[in-house]
Amino acid sequence: MAKRDYYEVLGVPRNASEEDIKKAYRKLAMKHHPDRNQGAGAAASEEKFKEAKEAYEMLSDEGKRSAYNQFGHAGVDPNMAGGRGGAGPEGFGGFAEAFGDIFGDIFGGGAAGGGARRGGEQVFRGSDLSYAMEITLEEAAGGKEAQLRVPAWESCETCHGSGAKPGTTPKTCTTCNGSGTVHMRQGFFSIQQTCPHCRGSGKIIPEPCVACHGVGRVKRQKTLEVKIPAGIGEGMRIRSAGNGEPGTNGGPAGDLFIEIRIKAHDIFERDGDDLHCTIPVGMTTAALGGGIEVPTLDGRAEIELPEGTQTGKTFRLRGKGIKGLRAAYPGDLYCHVAVETPVKITEHQRKLLKELEESFKRAGDRHSPNAKSWTDKVRDLFK
Repeated sequence: MAKRDYYEVLGVPRNASEEDIKKAYRKLAMKHHPDRNQGAGAAASEEKFKEAKEAYEMLSDEGKRSAYNQFGHAGVDPNMAGGRGGAGPEGFGGFAEAFGDIFGDIFGGGAAGGGARRGGEQVFRGSDLSYAMEITLEEAAGGKEAQLRVPAWESCETCHGSGAKPGTTPKTCTTCNGSGTVHMRQGFFSIQQTCPHCRGSGKIIPEPCVACHGVGRVKRQKTLEVKIPAGIGEGMRIRSAGNGEPGTNGGPAGDLFIEIRIKAHDIFERDGDDLHCTIPVGMTTAALGGGIEVPTLDGRAEIELPEGTQTGKTFRLRGKGIKGLRAAYPGDLYCHVAVETPVKITEHQRKLLKELEESFKRAGDRHSPNAKSWTDKVRDLFK
């Protein structure tokens, strides 16, 4: 689905002031915040909240707003504006940058988008990383604090981040004269491209550092403290800002996204905020009825079986499920009865069961109402 105009989303004119944009966003955020919208319309409110948040993030930033005003959504799309997830250091600088150069040559203007620059070098944001974390159902319900070992880049101690062998220095790239970009002209048009010689850095290292191989950074492992919120669900993601891959030429690092995987439980199955479990019940207990103990995530509970309980009978324990991230109350626990037939019986037990069976037959169909109903249906089928 095509994105709506950001100004339309916030309900402000294109010449709106920064304060007007902020007020409009606050009003929409208060109205559509997920914590204030539960029930049937929750999903629609959440989408509107995300849409307003994205619009505010773009229009509250002067640079992004300028790019959006000139090129629309393409001007602020990281996949088209020179981000590492798009063309990359060796490709074109992105939609906005390329068209900025074209219009600059024609009308005398400059590029308004694309990869940012620092001292003539092209700057690229680092890629995002994804990590799958497996947790137990109990940890998902109650939350936990976990530690993650993730790769990190540190400045090389040997060359102090220059990438050059100690005693030497990087040289200015003669192909792009240190700008990090070259221009390709085709008649009337000029297209700016990352310098293929220095890869956008603007510098050449004749003698690379042996410790970092000219990169200026070395890979290390670092430990992150991650808080898993109570009630998190399967497939949900936690964002750790700035812990993705480092940027190029001083660009910002990407983010780390931790995707939750919940291990299968020996007893419970989760369905949203509700839990389900199967309770095996002996034949005599099901026939006679009485109290039985059942497990819950936080302890034990007792349910009262009525006399003559059948397989498939379900008991609902309110509030014994999981309290979801956005739920006001916890879900319920559903206990499904499965009547067990005795196995490996002794001769004495066999004799007693036969006597019991004979007594049931003498009593007629009143002890087996389901069997009688089923027999009647079969008889009607073959009439």
